[in-house]
This record gives sequence, C-alpha cells and structure tokens, in this order.
Amino acid sequence: MRIRLYLAALSLVGGAGVATVSAPPAAAAACSDIDVVAARGTFEPGTLGLIVGDPVYSALQKKLTGKNLSSYKVNYPADLSLTSAAQGNADLVNHVNRQAAACPNQRFILVGYSQGANVVDNSIGISSAGAVVGSPIVATIPAALESRVAAVLLFGNPIRAIGKSVTGTYQSRTIDFCAKGDPVCEAGGNDTLAHLGYTANADAAATFAAGKV
Repeated sequence: MRIRLYLAALSLVGGAGVATVSAPPAAAAACSDIDVVAARGTFEPGTLGLIVGDPVYSALQKKLTGKNLSSYKVNYPADLSLTSAAQGNADLVNHVNRQAAACPNQRFILVGYSQGANVVDNSIGISSAGAVVGSPIVATIPAALESRVAAVLLFGNPIRAIGKSVTGTYQSRTIDFCAKGDPVCEAGGNDTLAHLGYTANADAAATFAAGKV
C-alpha cells in the first residue's frame, strides 16, 4: 500500500523553484566512525526511506563491519511545496557542520533518492534548479569539510534529466544510479515503475562506498 501511494504521488511531481530558507539548529548526535546522511524521495515512507535509505543503510552495515555507523534522516518535508528541497539542503548542511564540529574524526556518506538527490546535489554545490522538485542552492558543505565526505550515493537523480551530473570535487566519490526509462532522471523516460526499483542497487552502492571509506 505504501508503494502504491508513493507511486500515485510521483504522478503529481513537477518542477518548481523555491525561495531561500534556512534550517533551525540541530544538536549534534553521538560520534560514530561514519554518519550516513539520507535524504528520502518525495512522499517516501520509511525510517531513512523505504526504497533507498533503509536498504542502503542495512547494506552499509554489512559491508563496513569494522566501522561504527550512525544514521541521520534529513529533516525536510519531501513534498511538493516550493521550499521543500531547499529546506532539505539547509538541514543537511547544518547537520554535517554540527557533526563535524562535535566529532573531529567522523566521516560522512551522503545518500539521496529522487527529490532527496536534489537535496544532496545542492549540498555539494551542484544546483538542482530547473529539475523536477529541484531548487536553487541555499547552503553547501564547507570546503574544509569536503575531504570528510567519503561517498555520495544518488538514485533517480532529477538533474540528470536536464543534462547535469555531479562534477568537480565530489565526482570520483559519487555513484549515480538512473534506471532505464525512469522519467525522473532520464529525459523522455516513460516507465514510472522504474523509479521505484532502486532497492536493487543498495548492495552495489554500499560496495562502492566501502571502497571509498
């Protein structure tokens, strides 16, 4: 039922611009070796995200057995409101800044699915403005913390449908899955169900991340 509701919501998704927003301060969590920061897709249920965040975190726990992992669910609406992705962008960067200050040895794995990929894109300096449920950049991870981002895992990334991708500093640390026919990340794609199949890529994403940690 949750998947069906999510699928129905996807049919309503359209591009939108946003106004500048900021996230409220968040208290730092306990320190771990690696903090997995996950931004879920539009209306996606689950703790970190039923389709991507939860299965990816589970796969990372299995791959990174010698590391202590924590997780953070980006606090944002993940809906069709005009400021949704921007709120996620601000919250993600705020969380990384807080954690990095409190835990000098902690590293980060960023996970983004669908609208959540827009959130991550913006946070690493790649604007999602003009993409489905995208936004202009409102905050970026500071240059001083870039080396502490071990990996960036993206799924159904809307910027790909407008001919963009992650380039520059984070390119070699990024894996970006786009299923054939997925209309959210493939221009001209017409297989909406393809956008719901990224759980199948969780193990591959975790393997990639393990090679970067």
